[in-house]
Amino acid sequence: MSITRRQFAHTGLLGAAGLATAGLAKGQDLETYRKLGLHEPFSWGERRSEAQKRLRASLDPPEDRQYNPCAEAHPADSTPRGEVKKIEKWAGSEVFPGTERDLWIYQSAGLGNSSEAPDLMVFNDGRGYVDAGGSVRAPAVLDTLIHAGKLRQTVGVFVQPGTRSVPRDASDPERGRQRSIEYDSLTDAYLRFLLDELLPFVATEIDRPLSSDPTRRLICGISSGGICAFNAAWFGPTSFGRVLSHCGSFTNIRGGHNYPYLVRTTEVKPIRVFMTSGEMDLQTPHGSWPLANRQMASALDYAGYDHRFVFGEGGHSLRHGGAIFAESLRWLFR
Repeated sequence: MSITRRQFAHTGLLGAAGLATAGLAKGQDLETYRKLGLHEPFSWGERRSEAQKRLRASLDPPEDRQYNPCAEAHPADSTPRGEVKKIEKWAGSEVFPGTERDLWIYQSAGLGNSSEAPDLMVFNDGRGYVDAGGSVRAPAVLDTLIHAGKLRQTVGVFVQPGTRSVPRDASDPERGRQRSIEYDSLTDAYLRFLLDELLPFVATEIDRPLSSDPTRRLICGISSGGICAFNAAWFGPTSFGRVLSHCGSFTNIRGGHNYPYLVRTTEVKPIRVFMTSGEMDLQTPHGSWPLANRQMASALDYAGYDHRFVFGEGGHSLRHGGAIFAESLRWLFR
């Protein structure tokens, strides 16, 4: 039985359901699919120990030590500093029911004197970006760039993935995978979570509307948070027109390896994309992060997207992304 390329993409994206969607769920095709175990969740089995060893090596390789927070992460004493408010265990989501998460809201120093709706930046895995002693130190960098006139008045939303207030049953294959459900799924669920739930809450907290111009709205993340950032813009280009992906997981966790094909064969969306990865990025049974990001960058180039890909020598961390964070923002908002 012959299939079209688009049908083949559907099968990879949707698994067994994709076979049915593509009109292939019949006869030997589905039988072979199941015989090969392609309908089953991935099991690490005896490879878990070796995979975890390689994972740890990718998280803190010696090659990362050359990367330090950018100069803009150290504002001059005369630089006005913005305000960061932490909100613990926010539980206002119906898109992801039964979850709670910490978040931080940054408001630039001059926001109170501005009558314009501020620019918006959303950071997935927000704790790593907002940490004043971390690799990125985003609030400090924003303070420097805004004071220098390189960015407009800005609100930053640093949000953690949800944790379930009542854990899933031990037999549930999705137990302990809430972050992956939210970040790796190729659906519009996370976008709806932001637009319908989190961002209205933020607007109420700061007592002003956020900019509705997608060219003034960025979404950023690392790893699964990186593909989540691209996914949100892919499904909502009129809501997020700027994407910053650090070591994005464009691999086969929940179908993300299909994005290069989708980018190549779908009408270009009005989004600008900055991506990073490195030689020592992750290698797991789900795929190769260095290769996946190269393939994604190649697809963006082929399709004609306004994009930039910086490939370094480091691993699966924010070290490299933090070193060029200010440069990334200047390019995205140029």
